[in-house]
Amino acid sequence: MSDIRKEKERDELHRAIWAIADELRGSVDGWDFKSYVLGMMFYRYISENLTNYINEGEIEAGNEGFDYALLSDEDAEQAREDLVKTKGFFILPSELFCNVRKRAASDENLNMTLEAAFNHIEESAKGSESEDNFAGLFDDIDVNSNKLGATVAKRNANLVKLIEGVAAMRLGNYKKNSIDAFGDAYEYLMSMYASNAGKSGGEFFTPQEVSELLTRIAVAGKTEVNKVYDPACGSGSLLLKAAKILGKENVRQGFYGQEVNLTTYNLCRINMFLHDIDFDKFDIAHEDTLVSPQHWDDEPFEVIVSNPPYSIKWEGDDNPVLINDPRFSPAGVLAPKSKADLAFIMHSLAWLATSGTAAIVCFPGIMYRGGAEKKIRQYLIDNNFIDCIIQLPSNLFFGTSIATCIMVLKRGKSDNRTLFIDASGECVKVTNNNKLTEENIAKIVEEFVSRADVDYFARCVPYDEIAGNDYNLSVSSYVEAEDTREVIDIVKLNAEIREIVAREQVLRDEIDKIIAEIEVGI
Repeated sequence: MSDIRKEKERDELHRAIWAIADELRGSVDGWDFKSYVLGMMFYRYISENLTNYINEGEIEAGNEGFDYALLSDEDAEQAREDLVKTKGFFILPSELFCNVRKRAASDENLNMTLEAAFNHIEESAKGSESEDNFAGLFDDIDVNSNKLGATVAKRNANLVKLIEGVAAMRLGNYKKNSIDAFGDAYEYLMSMYASNAGKSGGEFFTPQEVSELLTRIAVAGKTEVNKVYDPACGSGSLLLKAAKILGKENVRQGFYGQEVNLTTYNLCRINMFLHDIDFDKFDIAHEDTLVSPQHWDDEPFEVIVSNPPYSIKWEGDDNPVLINDPRFSPAGVLAPKSKADLAFIMHSLAWLATSGTAAIVCFPGIMYRGGAEKKIRQYLIDNNFIDCIIQLPSNLFFGTSIATCIMVLKRGKSDNRTLFIDASGECVKVTNNNKLTEENIAKIVEEFVSRADVDYFARCVPYDEIAGNDYNLSVSSYVEAEDTREVIDIVKLNAEIREIVAREQVLRDEIDKIIAEIEVGI
């Protein structure tokens, strides 16, 4: 997909979101506005998803011109049981986004209409296999909140603007967009309003270009896998990138993740549905991954992709149970309480299949700091679990200018060398940020696959050298940076200086002669 088409689609989406923001400016606080826009986008898409599914089935059966949106609620009820089994949910025709929109401007009880529709969608899944996937999905779009307006009339007026704005988004066939429209809307909204969040927006999402690189590394050499996992999945962009790159039909058992933030957990489940991942093909859990992992009983994962939060605090050795936890005990030490980064690495390794690959974005400090972190690095290198370290450019992530790294873990390496790639220059500058292009990504992935030594870019380093270097994993310790300073030829420079001095002397002699002639004339 060309960068030009992606940027065109992205610009259209951003303009549509900005138009809604402009309409609601001063009415809805930015941080709450984000949840309303994403929630309403979900409502639109889940309505269209169900309608398209039913219409396609009817038209294939010879019922030309059929439109579920025009059916009566009574007639539609007959299909409820079947649809809950196949799609995991059910929406009455009268409660579809398009039909609520038609009546919205004249509906004095619009807030109640929407609340009922949202409740009915969640209730439709109760008692079915999809119940857990739908519970609480609309919690963040409270249509009766004072945040939306001081009176019912004001709230409803803003809801009409919101519905019209989301309806105006020209997104065509969602699955065929070259951008991840929902993820991109989320990222754009985060960048618009992160300053209101009271925390770094960067912990919530991974730029799509970084997602692309991370996922292509994790799936390199694979055409199908058992399942994909992200222990800190946020809104699910990395899981969905794997679905796009491999083809969701080539992920046999589906997509698994865990997320501690409730709002983001809800967004992740929404995002799965929006990408047409069936309810029985994803399992997203809401707990703290490090102290309460939710996928103990699952078979190990062949692909793990993650961008866990950098250097967050965790219980560490304050919790006496954790040192005996089979995820952490092999290293003989826990990650520091103030820096959980390597706890996420150890967790991912424990969940990784023998034939699997884990690609994890890391804070650079874990590559060289001493103490417990050095002991964990030593465990990882001594046991030959680290396949590759990639140094990324700075300023790739919203909310931080840090130059992050990617650590690639494997359990079944063919040799005991570790590949180091210096990709710090592989980017283009876009406004204040750096960005990976398709060419940058392709170059890094090609090197990852070939493992060839390339001057100033990549080097495969034997175990003994890393051990002898105190288990330091900084890329700059192994890949020499190219000296881009201009090489100066001293002999040539001296000759030029001599020539300049000689010319100066000639000029001085000429000036002296002119002055002497002037003095004689006087």
